[in-house]
Amino acid sequence: MAVHWYPGHMHKAQKEIKQVLPQVDLLIEVLDARIPYSSENPAIAELRGDKPCIKVLSKTDLADPKITEMWQQHLEKERSVKTFAATTEEPAKMKQIIDLCRKMLPDKDASVKAINTMIVGIPNVGKSTLINILADRVIAKTGNEAAVTKNQQRINLGNGITLFDTPGILWPKVENANSGYRLAATGAIKDTAMEYDDVGFYLADYLIKAYPECLKERFKLDEIPETEIEFLEAAAGSRGAKMAGGRVNLHKICEVLINELRSGKLGRVSLETPQMTELEEIEIAKVLAKKAQDKLKRKESFKTGSLTPDKKDRKEKRESDRAAQSARMKKQNRSRNK
Repeated sequence: MAVHWYPGHMHKAQKEIKQVLPQVDLLIEVLDARIPYSSENPAIAELRGDKPCIKVLSKTDLADPKITEMWQQHLEKERSVKTFAATTEEPAKMKQIIDLCRKMLPDKDASVKAINTMIVGIPNVGKSTLINILADRVIAKTGNEAAVTKNQQRINLGNGITLFDTPGILWPKVENANSGYRLAATGAIKDTAMEYDDVGFYLADYLIKAYPECLKERFKLDEIPETEIEFLEAAAGSRGAKMAGGRVNLHKICEVLINELRSGKLGRVSLETPQMTELEEIEIAKVLAKKAQDKLKRKESFKTGSLTPDKKDRKEKRESDRAAQSARMKKQNRSRNK
């Protein structure tokens, strides 16, 4: 799925992050525990460099706990990275992030200077709620929709820690089509920027294979059909998502499926594993390499001209005629000057 949603304030926010980063000692990157790979902004990794980073896996109450543990082990293979898995419904646990900041910067913690941290993340991962918990007061506007925070702000958390807040930012082009679907399914992009039917079909196909029992229980089905269209038709029957004449209202049942994933009514579901995304990265690398190769061929073709033998002969004749005409004109000019 191609994601075409990159509001102007996101571009501005990315520039501001780049400007402030030299003052920052540590990054706190908030990820959606259901999609840690797809919710990790590659632009942040590039900007961060070697700075220490706490990757907070939020919404763990909605994610598969076994897969969340797998992701923690996978992410901590990266140098200077620690993970923290919790939900914003556990404020006491979330506050432990402040102690983790100090542990990761012992030299700075021992000095009189404040520890400067920056919180980053894509839209709708719980970043604003986390800020309010860490600050012990309502500072950031929260909402179950994408792009609530629009401006950067600096917050004093007390105890020698300063936090730079930034708007949730996506990146201009999501290369991995699977990530586009996952971002849409979890609500990281505005619903107006997605097609419910398209995302619903993708989600149904994945859940049939990965969480069939969750679907059976939630939609009261005796058996799970083999294909996504058959499942959506069966699910529509149990939810009254039918139109006149008994036809299935695909838009409505897809919307139901997506909303029940987001609310956790389907159960604790993760939409990706480290192994899945590693294979996807290999495929993406192949696609990008082919695109680069095709682009190079087009450039070469433009330089040399993609001529058939017939066109090539005509081109050579035109060039020969021009050269002969130029020689005649030079000869005539010399004759006049004598």
